[in-house]
Amino acid sequence: MKLSRQPRKRRRQAGFTLLEMVIVLGIIAMIMGGAIFAMRGIGDGAKLQQVRNDCATLTNALSMYKLNAGTYPTTQQGLRALVDKPSSNPVPRMWTRISDKVPLDPWGSEYLYRFPGKKNATEFEIISKGKDGQEGSADDISSQDM
Repeated sequence: MKLSRQPRKRRRQAGFTLLEMVIVLGIIAMIMGGAIFAMRGIGDGAKLQQVRNDCATLTNALSMYKLNAGTYPTTQQGLRALVDKPSSNPVPRMWTRISDKVPLDPWGSEYLYRFPGKKNATEFEIISKGKDGQEGSADDISSQDM
């Protein structure tokens, strides 16, 4: 009896080589870097939109305050008048709590409030100090500019 030997075929093992994996990871890193670069300004746009929304909410709250009190809060009373009854003049004749707290701007600072406003003396003005947190700088956002 004769045993026949068949030549063995070398089978390639399934899987990726290290070089193939490095190439794929390099491509993924380039795509992610491009995506991050393209989205760099999106956060600032969202913060500006939040300021607009906060100004609209505060405008509604101040309108309700005026209906109850007869006038807007003074600059000294500020937005705290929406949360706590003012004790300084003019003391509102009818006061109700309109808000649980005064919101902070997207950069963590308190909104400034003026009545009368600088640009329109017949209206109040709500101001965000912007990214730098400094009042009177170029990045300030005023409700009277919207």
